[in-house]
Amino acid sequence: MPSNEFDDSGYWYADTEDARRARAVHLLQAFRLYRAAEVAMRRRTRDAMSMGENDLLVLRYLLKAQQEGRSVSPGELSRYLGTSTAAVTAIIDRLERSNHVRRERHESDRRSIYVVPTAESDDEVRRTLGDMHDRMLDAVIDLSPDDTLVVLDTLARLQAAVDQVQPGAHAGARR
Repeated sequence: MPSNEFDDSGYWYADTEDARRARAVHLLQAFRLYRAAEVAMRRRTRDAMSMGENDLLVLRYLLKAQQEGRSVSPGELSRYLGTSTAAVTAIIDRLERSNHVRRERHESDRRSIYVVPTAESDDEVRRTLGDMHDRMLDAVIDLSPDDTLVVLDTLARLQAAVDQVQPGAHAGARR
């Protein structure tokens, strides 16, 4: 488990630019370690469920939509993944063969279909990810309301920063 301590002789007492930068770097390193652990967990999950990354992304998206009472079309999945409809069709075919999803016809437009997760896939995801989710919840449940707001704000700002990255764009000068 990574250390939450950081000592830079006066680090906690001095608020110099160097101290602020050192804290920021330490925090970003902790986020990178978490991200690496999460990526490894997702790989293990995909392996356990015999799925590719996009297959698992689609399945989780469909389960969330089902929980929200929404129907999902292949076109919506294509936009979500940022990939072609042909690629999404191949994913749906694989998930359908493995009994993770089924295609359902639209009630009023019989030419349209929706993709729906099966009860078996919901059970499998819960079995595979349930314990991990409980451990993650245990890790944060005792945060104070103020600490929770700080973490949420930090994550939102980090998300905004990475969302600004454009493919092919060169990074500007370092500050």
